[in-house]
Amino acid sequence: MTIDFHTHCFPDTLAVKAVSRLSAVSGGLTPYTDGTLAGLRRSMVEEGVTASVVQHIATNPAQQKKVNDFAAAIQNGVDIFSFGSVHPDAPDALEELERIQALGLKGVKLHPDYQGFAVDDPRMKPIYRKISDLGLVTLFHAGLDYGFPPPYGCMPHQLERALDWFSSPVIAAHWGGIQCGEAVLRHLCGRDVYFDVSFGYGMMPKYYAQRIVEQHGAQRLLFGTDSPWHTATMERRLLDSLGLSDADRRLIYCDNAKRLLGIE
Repeated sequence: MTIDFHTHCFPDTLAVKAVSRLSAVSGGLTPYTDGTLAGLRRSMVEEGVTASVVQHIATNPAQQKKVNDFAAAIQNGVDIFSFGSVHPDAPDALEELERIQALGLKGVKLHPDYQGFAVDDPRMKPIYRKISDLGLVTLFHAGLDYGFPPPYGCMPHQLERALDWFSSPVIAAHWGGIQCGEAVLRHLCGRDVYFDVSFGYGMMPKYYAQRIVEQHGAQRLLFGTDSPWHTATMERRLLDSLGLSDADRRLIYCDNAKRLLGIE
C-alpha cells in the first residue's frame, strides 16, 4: 500500500491555467499530470498509489473558503483525502479553521512564501494554537521555493522555533526543507516533527537522505511526490537507494500516514 501524502489538483476550470502559471514561475518545471482530480487519479493508477492527500493553499484571504469547499468536495475518505488552508491575513482565519474541522478535512497546508509570513513570526501563534486545539495536522512547505527569491519563510532554524507553539502534529515537506539537508540535520532531526519526502528525487542528495533516516527515524517520514511536479516512481528511486528495511518501508509508505489520517 502506498499513500502519497503530498499532491495537488485544482478545479477543472482552473487546472490548465494554474499548472501553466506555476510551471512558469518555478522556472519551467514539467508537470506530470494536467492538474485535475481525474489527472491525479490516472497517475495514481499508473504509479501504483493507493491513496493521495491533496494539499490546498489559500493564496489570498478572500480565497480560503472556496479553497476549502473544493477540498471537502473531492475528499471521499477512500482514495482521496484533503488538507484545507487558511490565509494568515484573513480576519476570519480562526473561524475558518473551525469550519475546516467541521468539513472533515484532515489538516491545514500553509505555505509561508505564497502567503507572505515567516513560520516563526509571533503573529502566527493564535493560528497555531487554534490548529492544535482542533487536533488538526499542519503541513508546511519547507526550504527554498523556486518561484520566490530569498529570504524564505520556512527554513529549518525558523521551524525549530515554531514547533514549540504546536501541540498537534506538524509536517515539514520536502525532507524537512528543499536544499536544506545540513540544516535539517542540525535543527530538526530528533524533534517532534514529521518530514514528507516529496520532491526529493534529484534534489535531496543520498548522503543527507540516509543521515536523516538514521537520525530522525522512519517513524517520522511520509511518502509524498508533490504531484504534478514529481511522480511516485521518481521518489521511489531515492528511497530504494537507501537500503531501508521492510519495516521502515511500511512506515514510510503507509503506516505513518494511516496513523496521522486516522484510517485503518
